[in-house]
Amino acid sequence: MNAQAQEKTAQMHWEKLITSKRFGMEQYHDDRHHTRTDFQRDYDRLVFSAPFRRLQNKTQVFPLPGSIFVHNRLTHSLEVSCVGRSLGNNVSAVLSEKYKNEPWCYKLNHLGAITSAACLAHDLGNPPFGHSGERAIATYFSEGNGQIIKQELKNEYHWQDLTHFEGNANAFRLLTHQFQGRRPGGFALTYSTLASIVKYPYSSIQSTKKGKSGFFTSEKQDFLRIARDLGLLPDGDSGERYHRHPLVYLVEAADDICYQIMDIEDAHKLKILTTETVKKLFLDFFDDDRKKHINEVLEIVSDLNEQIVYLRSCVIGTLIDECSTLFCREEQALLEGRFKGALVDHISERPRTAYQNCADTAWTKIYKSSDVLDIELAGNRIISVLLDKFLDAVRFPDKAYSRLLLNKVPEQYEVHSTTLYGKVQAVIDYISGMTDVYALDLYRKINGMSLPSL
Repeated sequence: MNAQAQEKTAQMHWEKLITSKRFGMEQYHDDRHHTRTDFQRDYDRLVFSAPFRRLQNKTQVFPLPGSIFVHNRLTHSLEVSCVGRSLGNNVSAVLSEKYKNEPWCYKLNHLGAITSAACLAHDLGNPPFGHSGERAIATYFSEGNGQIIKQELKNEYHWQDLTHFEGNANAFRLLTHQFQGRRPGGFALTYSTLASIVKYPYSSIQSTKKGKSGFFTSEKQDFLRIARDLGLLPDGDSGERYHRHPLVYLVEAADDICYQIMDIEDAHKLKILTTETVKKLFLDFFDDDRKKHINEVLEIVSDLNEQIVYLRSCVIGTLIDECSTLFCREEQALLEGRFKGALVDHISERPRTAYQNCADTAWTKIYKSSDVLDIELAGNRIISVLLDKFLDAVRFPDKAYSRLLLNKVPEQYEVHSTTLYGKVQAVIDYISGMTDVYALDLYRKINGMSLPSL
């Protein structure tokens, strides 16, 4: 690469990073202004989709509600989207002023809408039973019965996809893959929205020790097409690894803010954490003057849950301001791919320390609580059994039992693919798309533990 070409790829440019070009519908692309922007269309398209609706019956952290309503994947995604919109709008206001003389400045008005849509989609690829569902699928292949197909696959890239199964990569697949009988381009979202959900812009073969990746081998060329069109900055010389789209940092921040703070609020409702503990955790975000004002408001509100709701809203507002201010300050580093870590890791000291205290408390008091562990244990068992049964069925489809099982799978999933990799992916597509309730019901039926009403 010559010096001039290197200079052009030294940083990303907002003019290219923000585009209304739709994946799978590139031939219809135009730059006309519509009453409802293409990024608002992305948001609406996601809200009205079946995979988004199914999030209401997928575990976030705690078991799905009995008498006390806690967050599920759908309510979490909606809240993350709200926070993401605020972050994007804050950044848009600052950058629009900075670049007001640029002919493409109008594109910066869309940052809130893009971030909001990407936040709405960020968890679509997560399987049932929370993050334990991700681990259950990955470890099924790395440690469990799935090891038997390693020799049959023969492709190390395909095997890495299975042993490093990642909800983020699965979301990109769900949004872009042309499932059987569906139109090209999957959801046909804009390039900018799609790029903004890819936290790990590389494949599983290049993943870190944590096993994170942003796309499977089957979607590699799709991601590379989007990355090159948007002018994402290459990371290294492989041609398959990129630096993040800058808006990924806002999507990640919105997710970090919501899951950490809302998990604390849910734990209070479930009486896992006391009111005094939660008040202390939340008040630590503020200096003495702000604490004084907050305490004056708390004296007016007698309902303990409402006190925590008010405190939580103050904390989220503070974190939104901190993260959006940091983003604008570090904009050049973000565009050059030099920024490392998450935004919440670099905010000012007081809220950063308070946030870390919330994270530590969540780890010791919430994520290891009995109810949460019970969900993980049950989810691991259910997913493992479903994988056992359906993988055997796609590998040996002529068995009588296999035919019965495969008749249960909707036609959109390519269980009769010409490759084993394709068949395995079809099974994972089916299982990861299930709600907790559906997965449990199917598990019971397969094991003869329940029958239809006679």
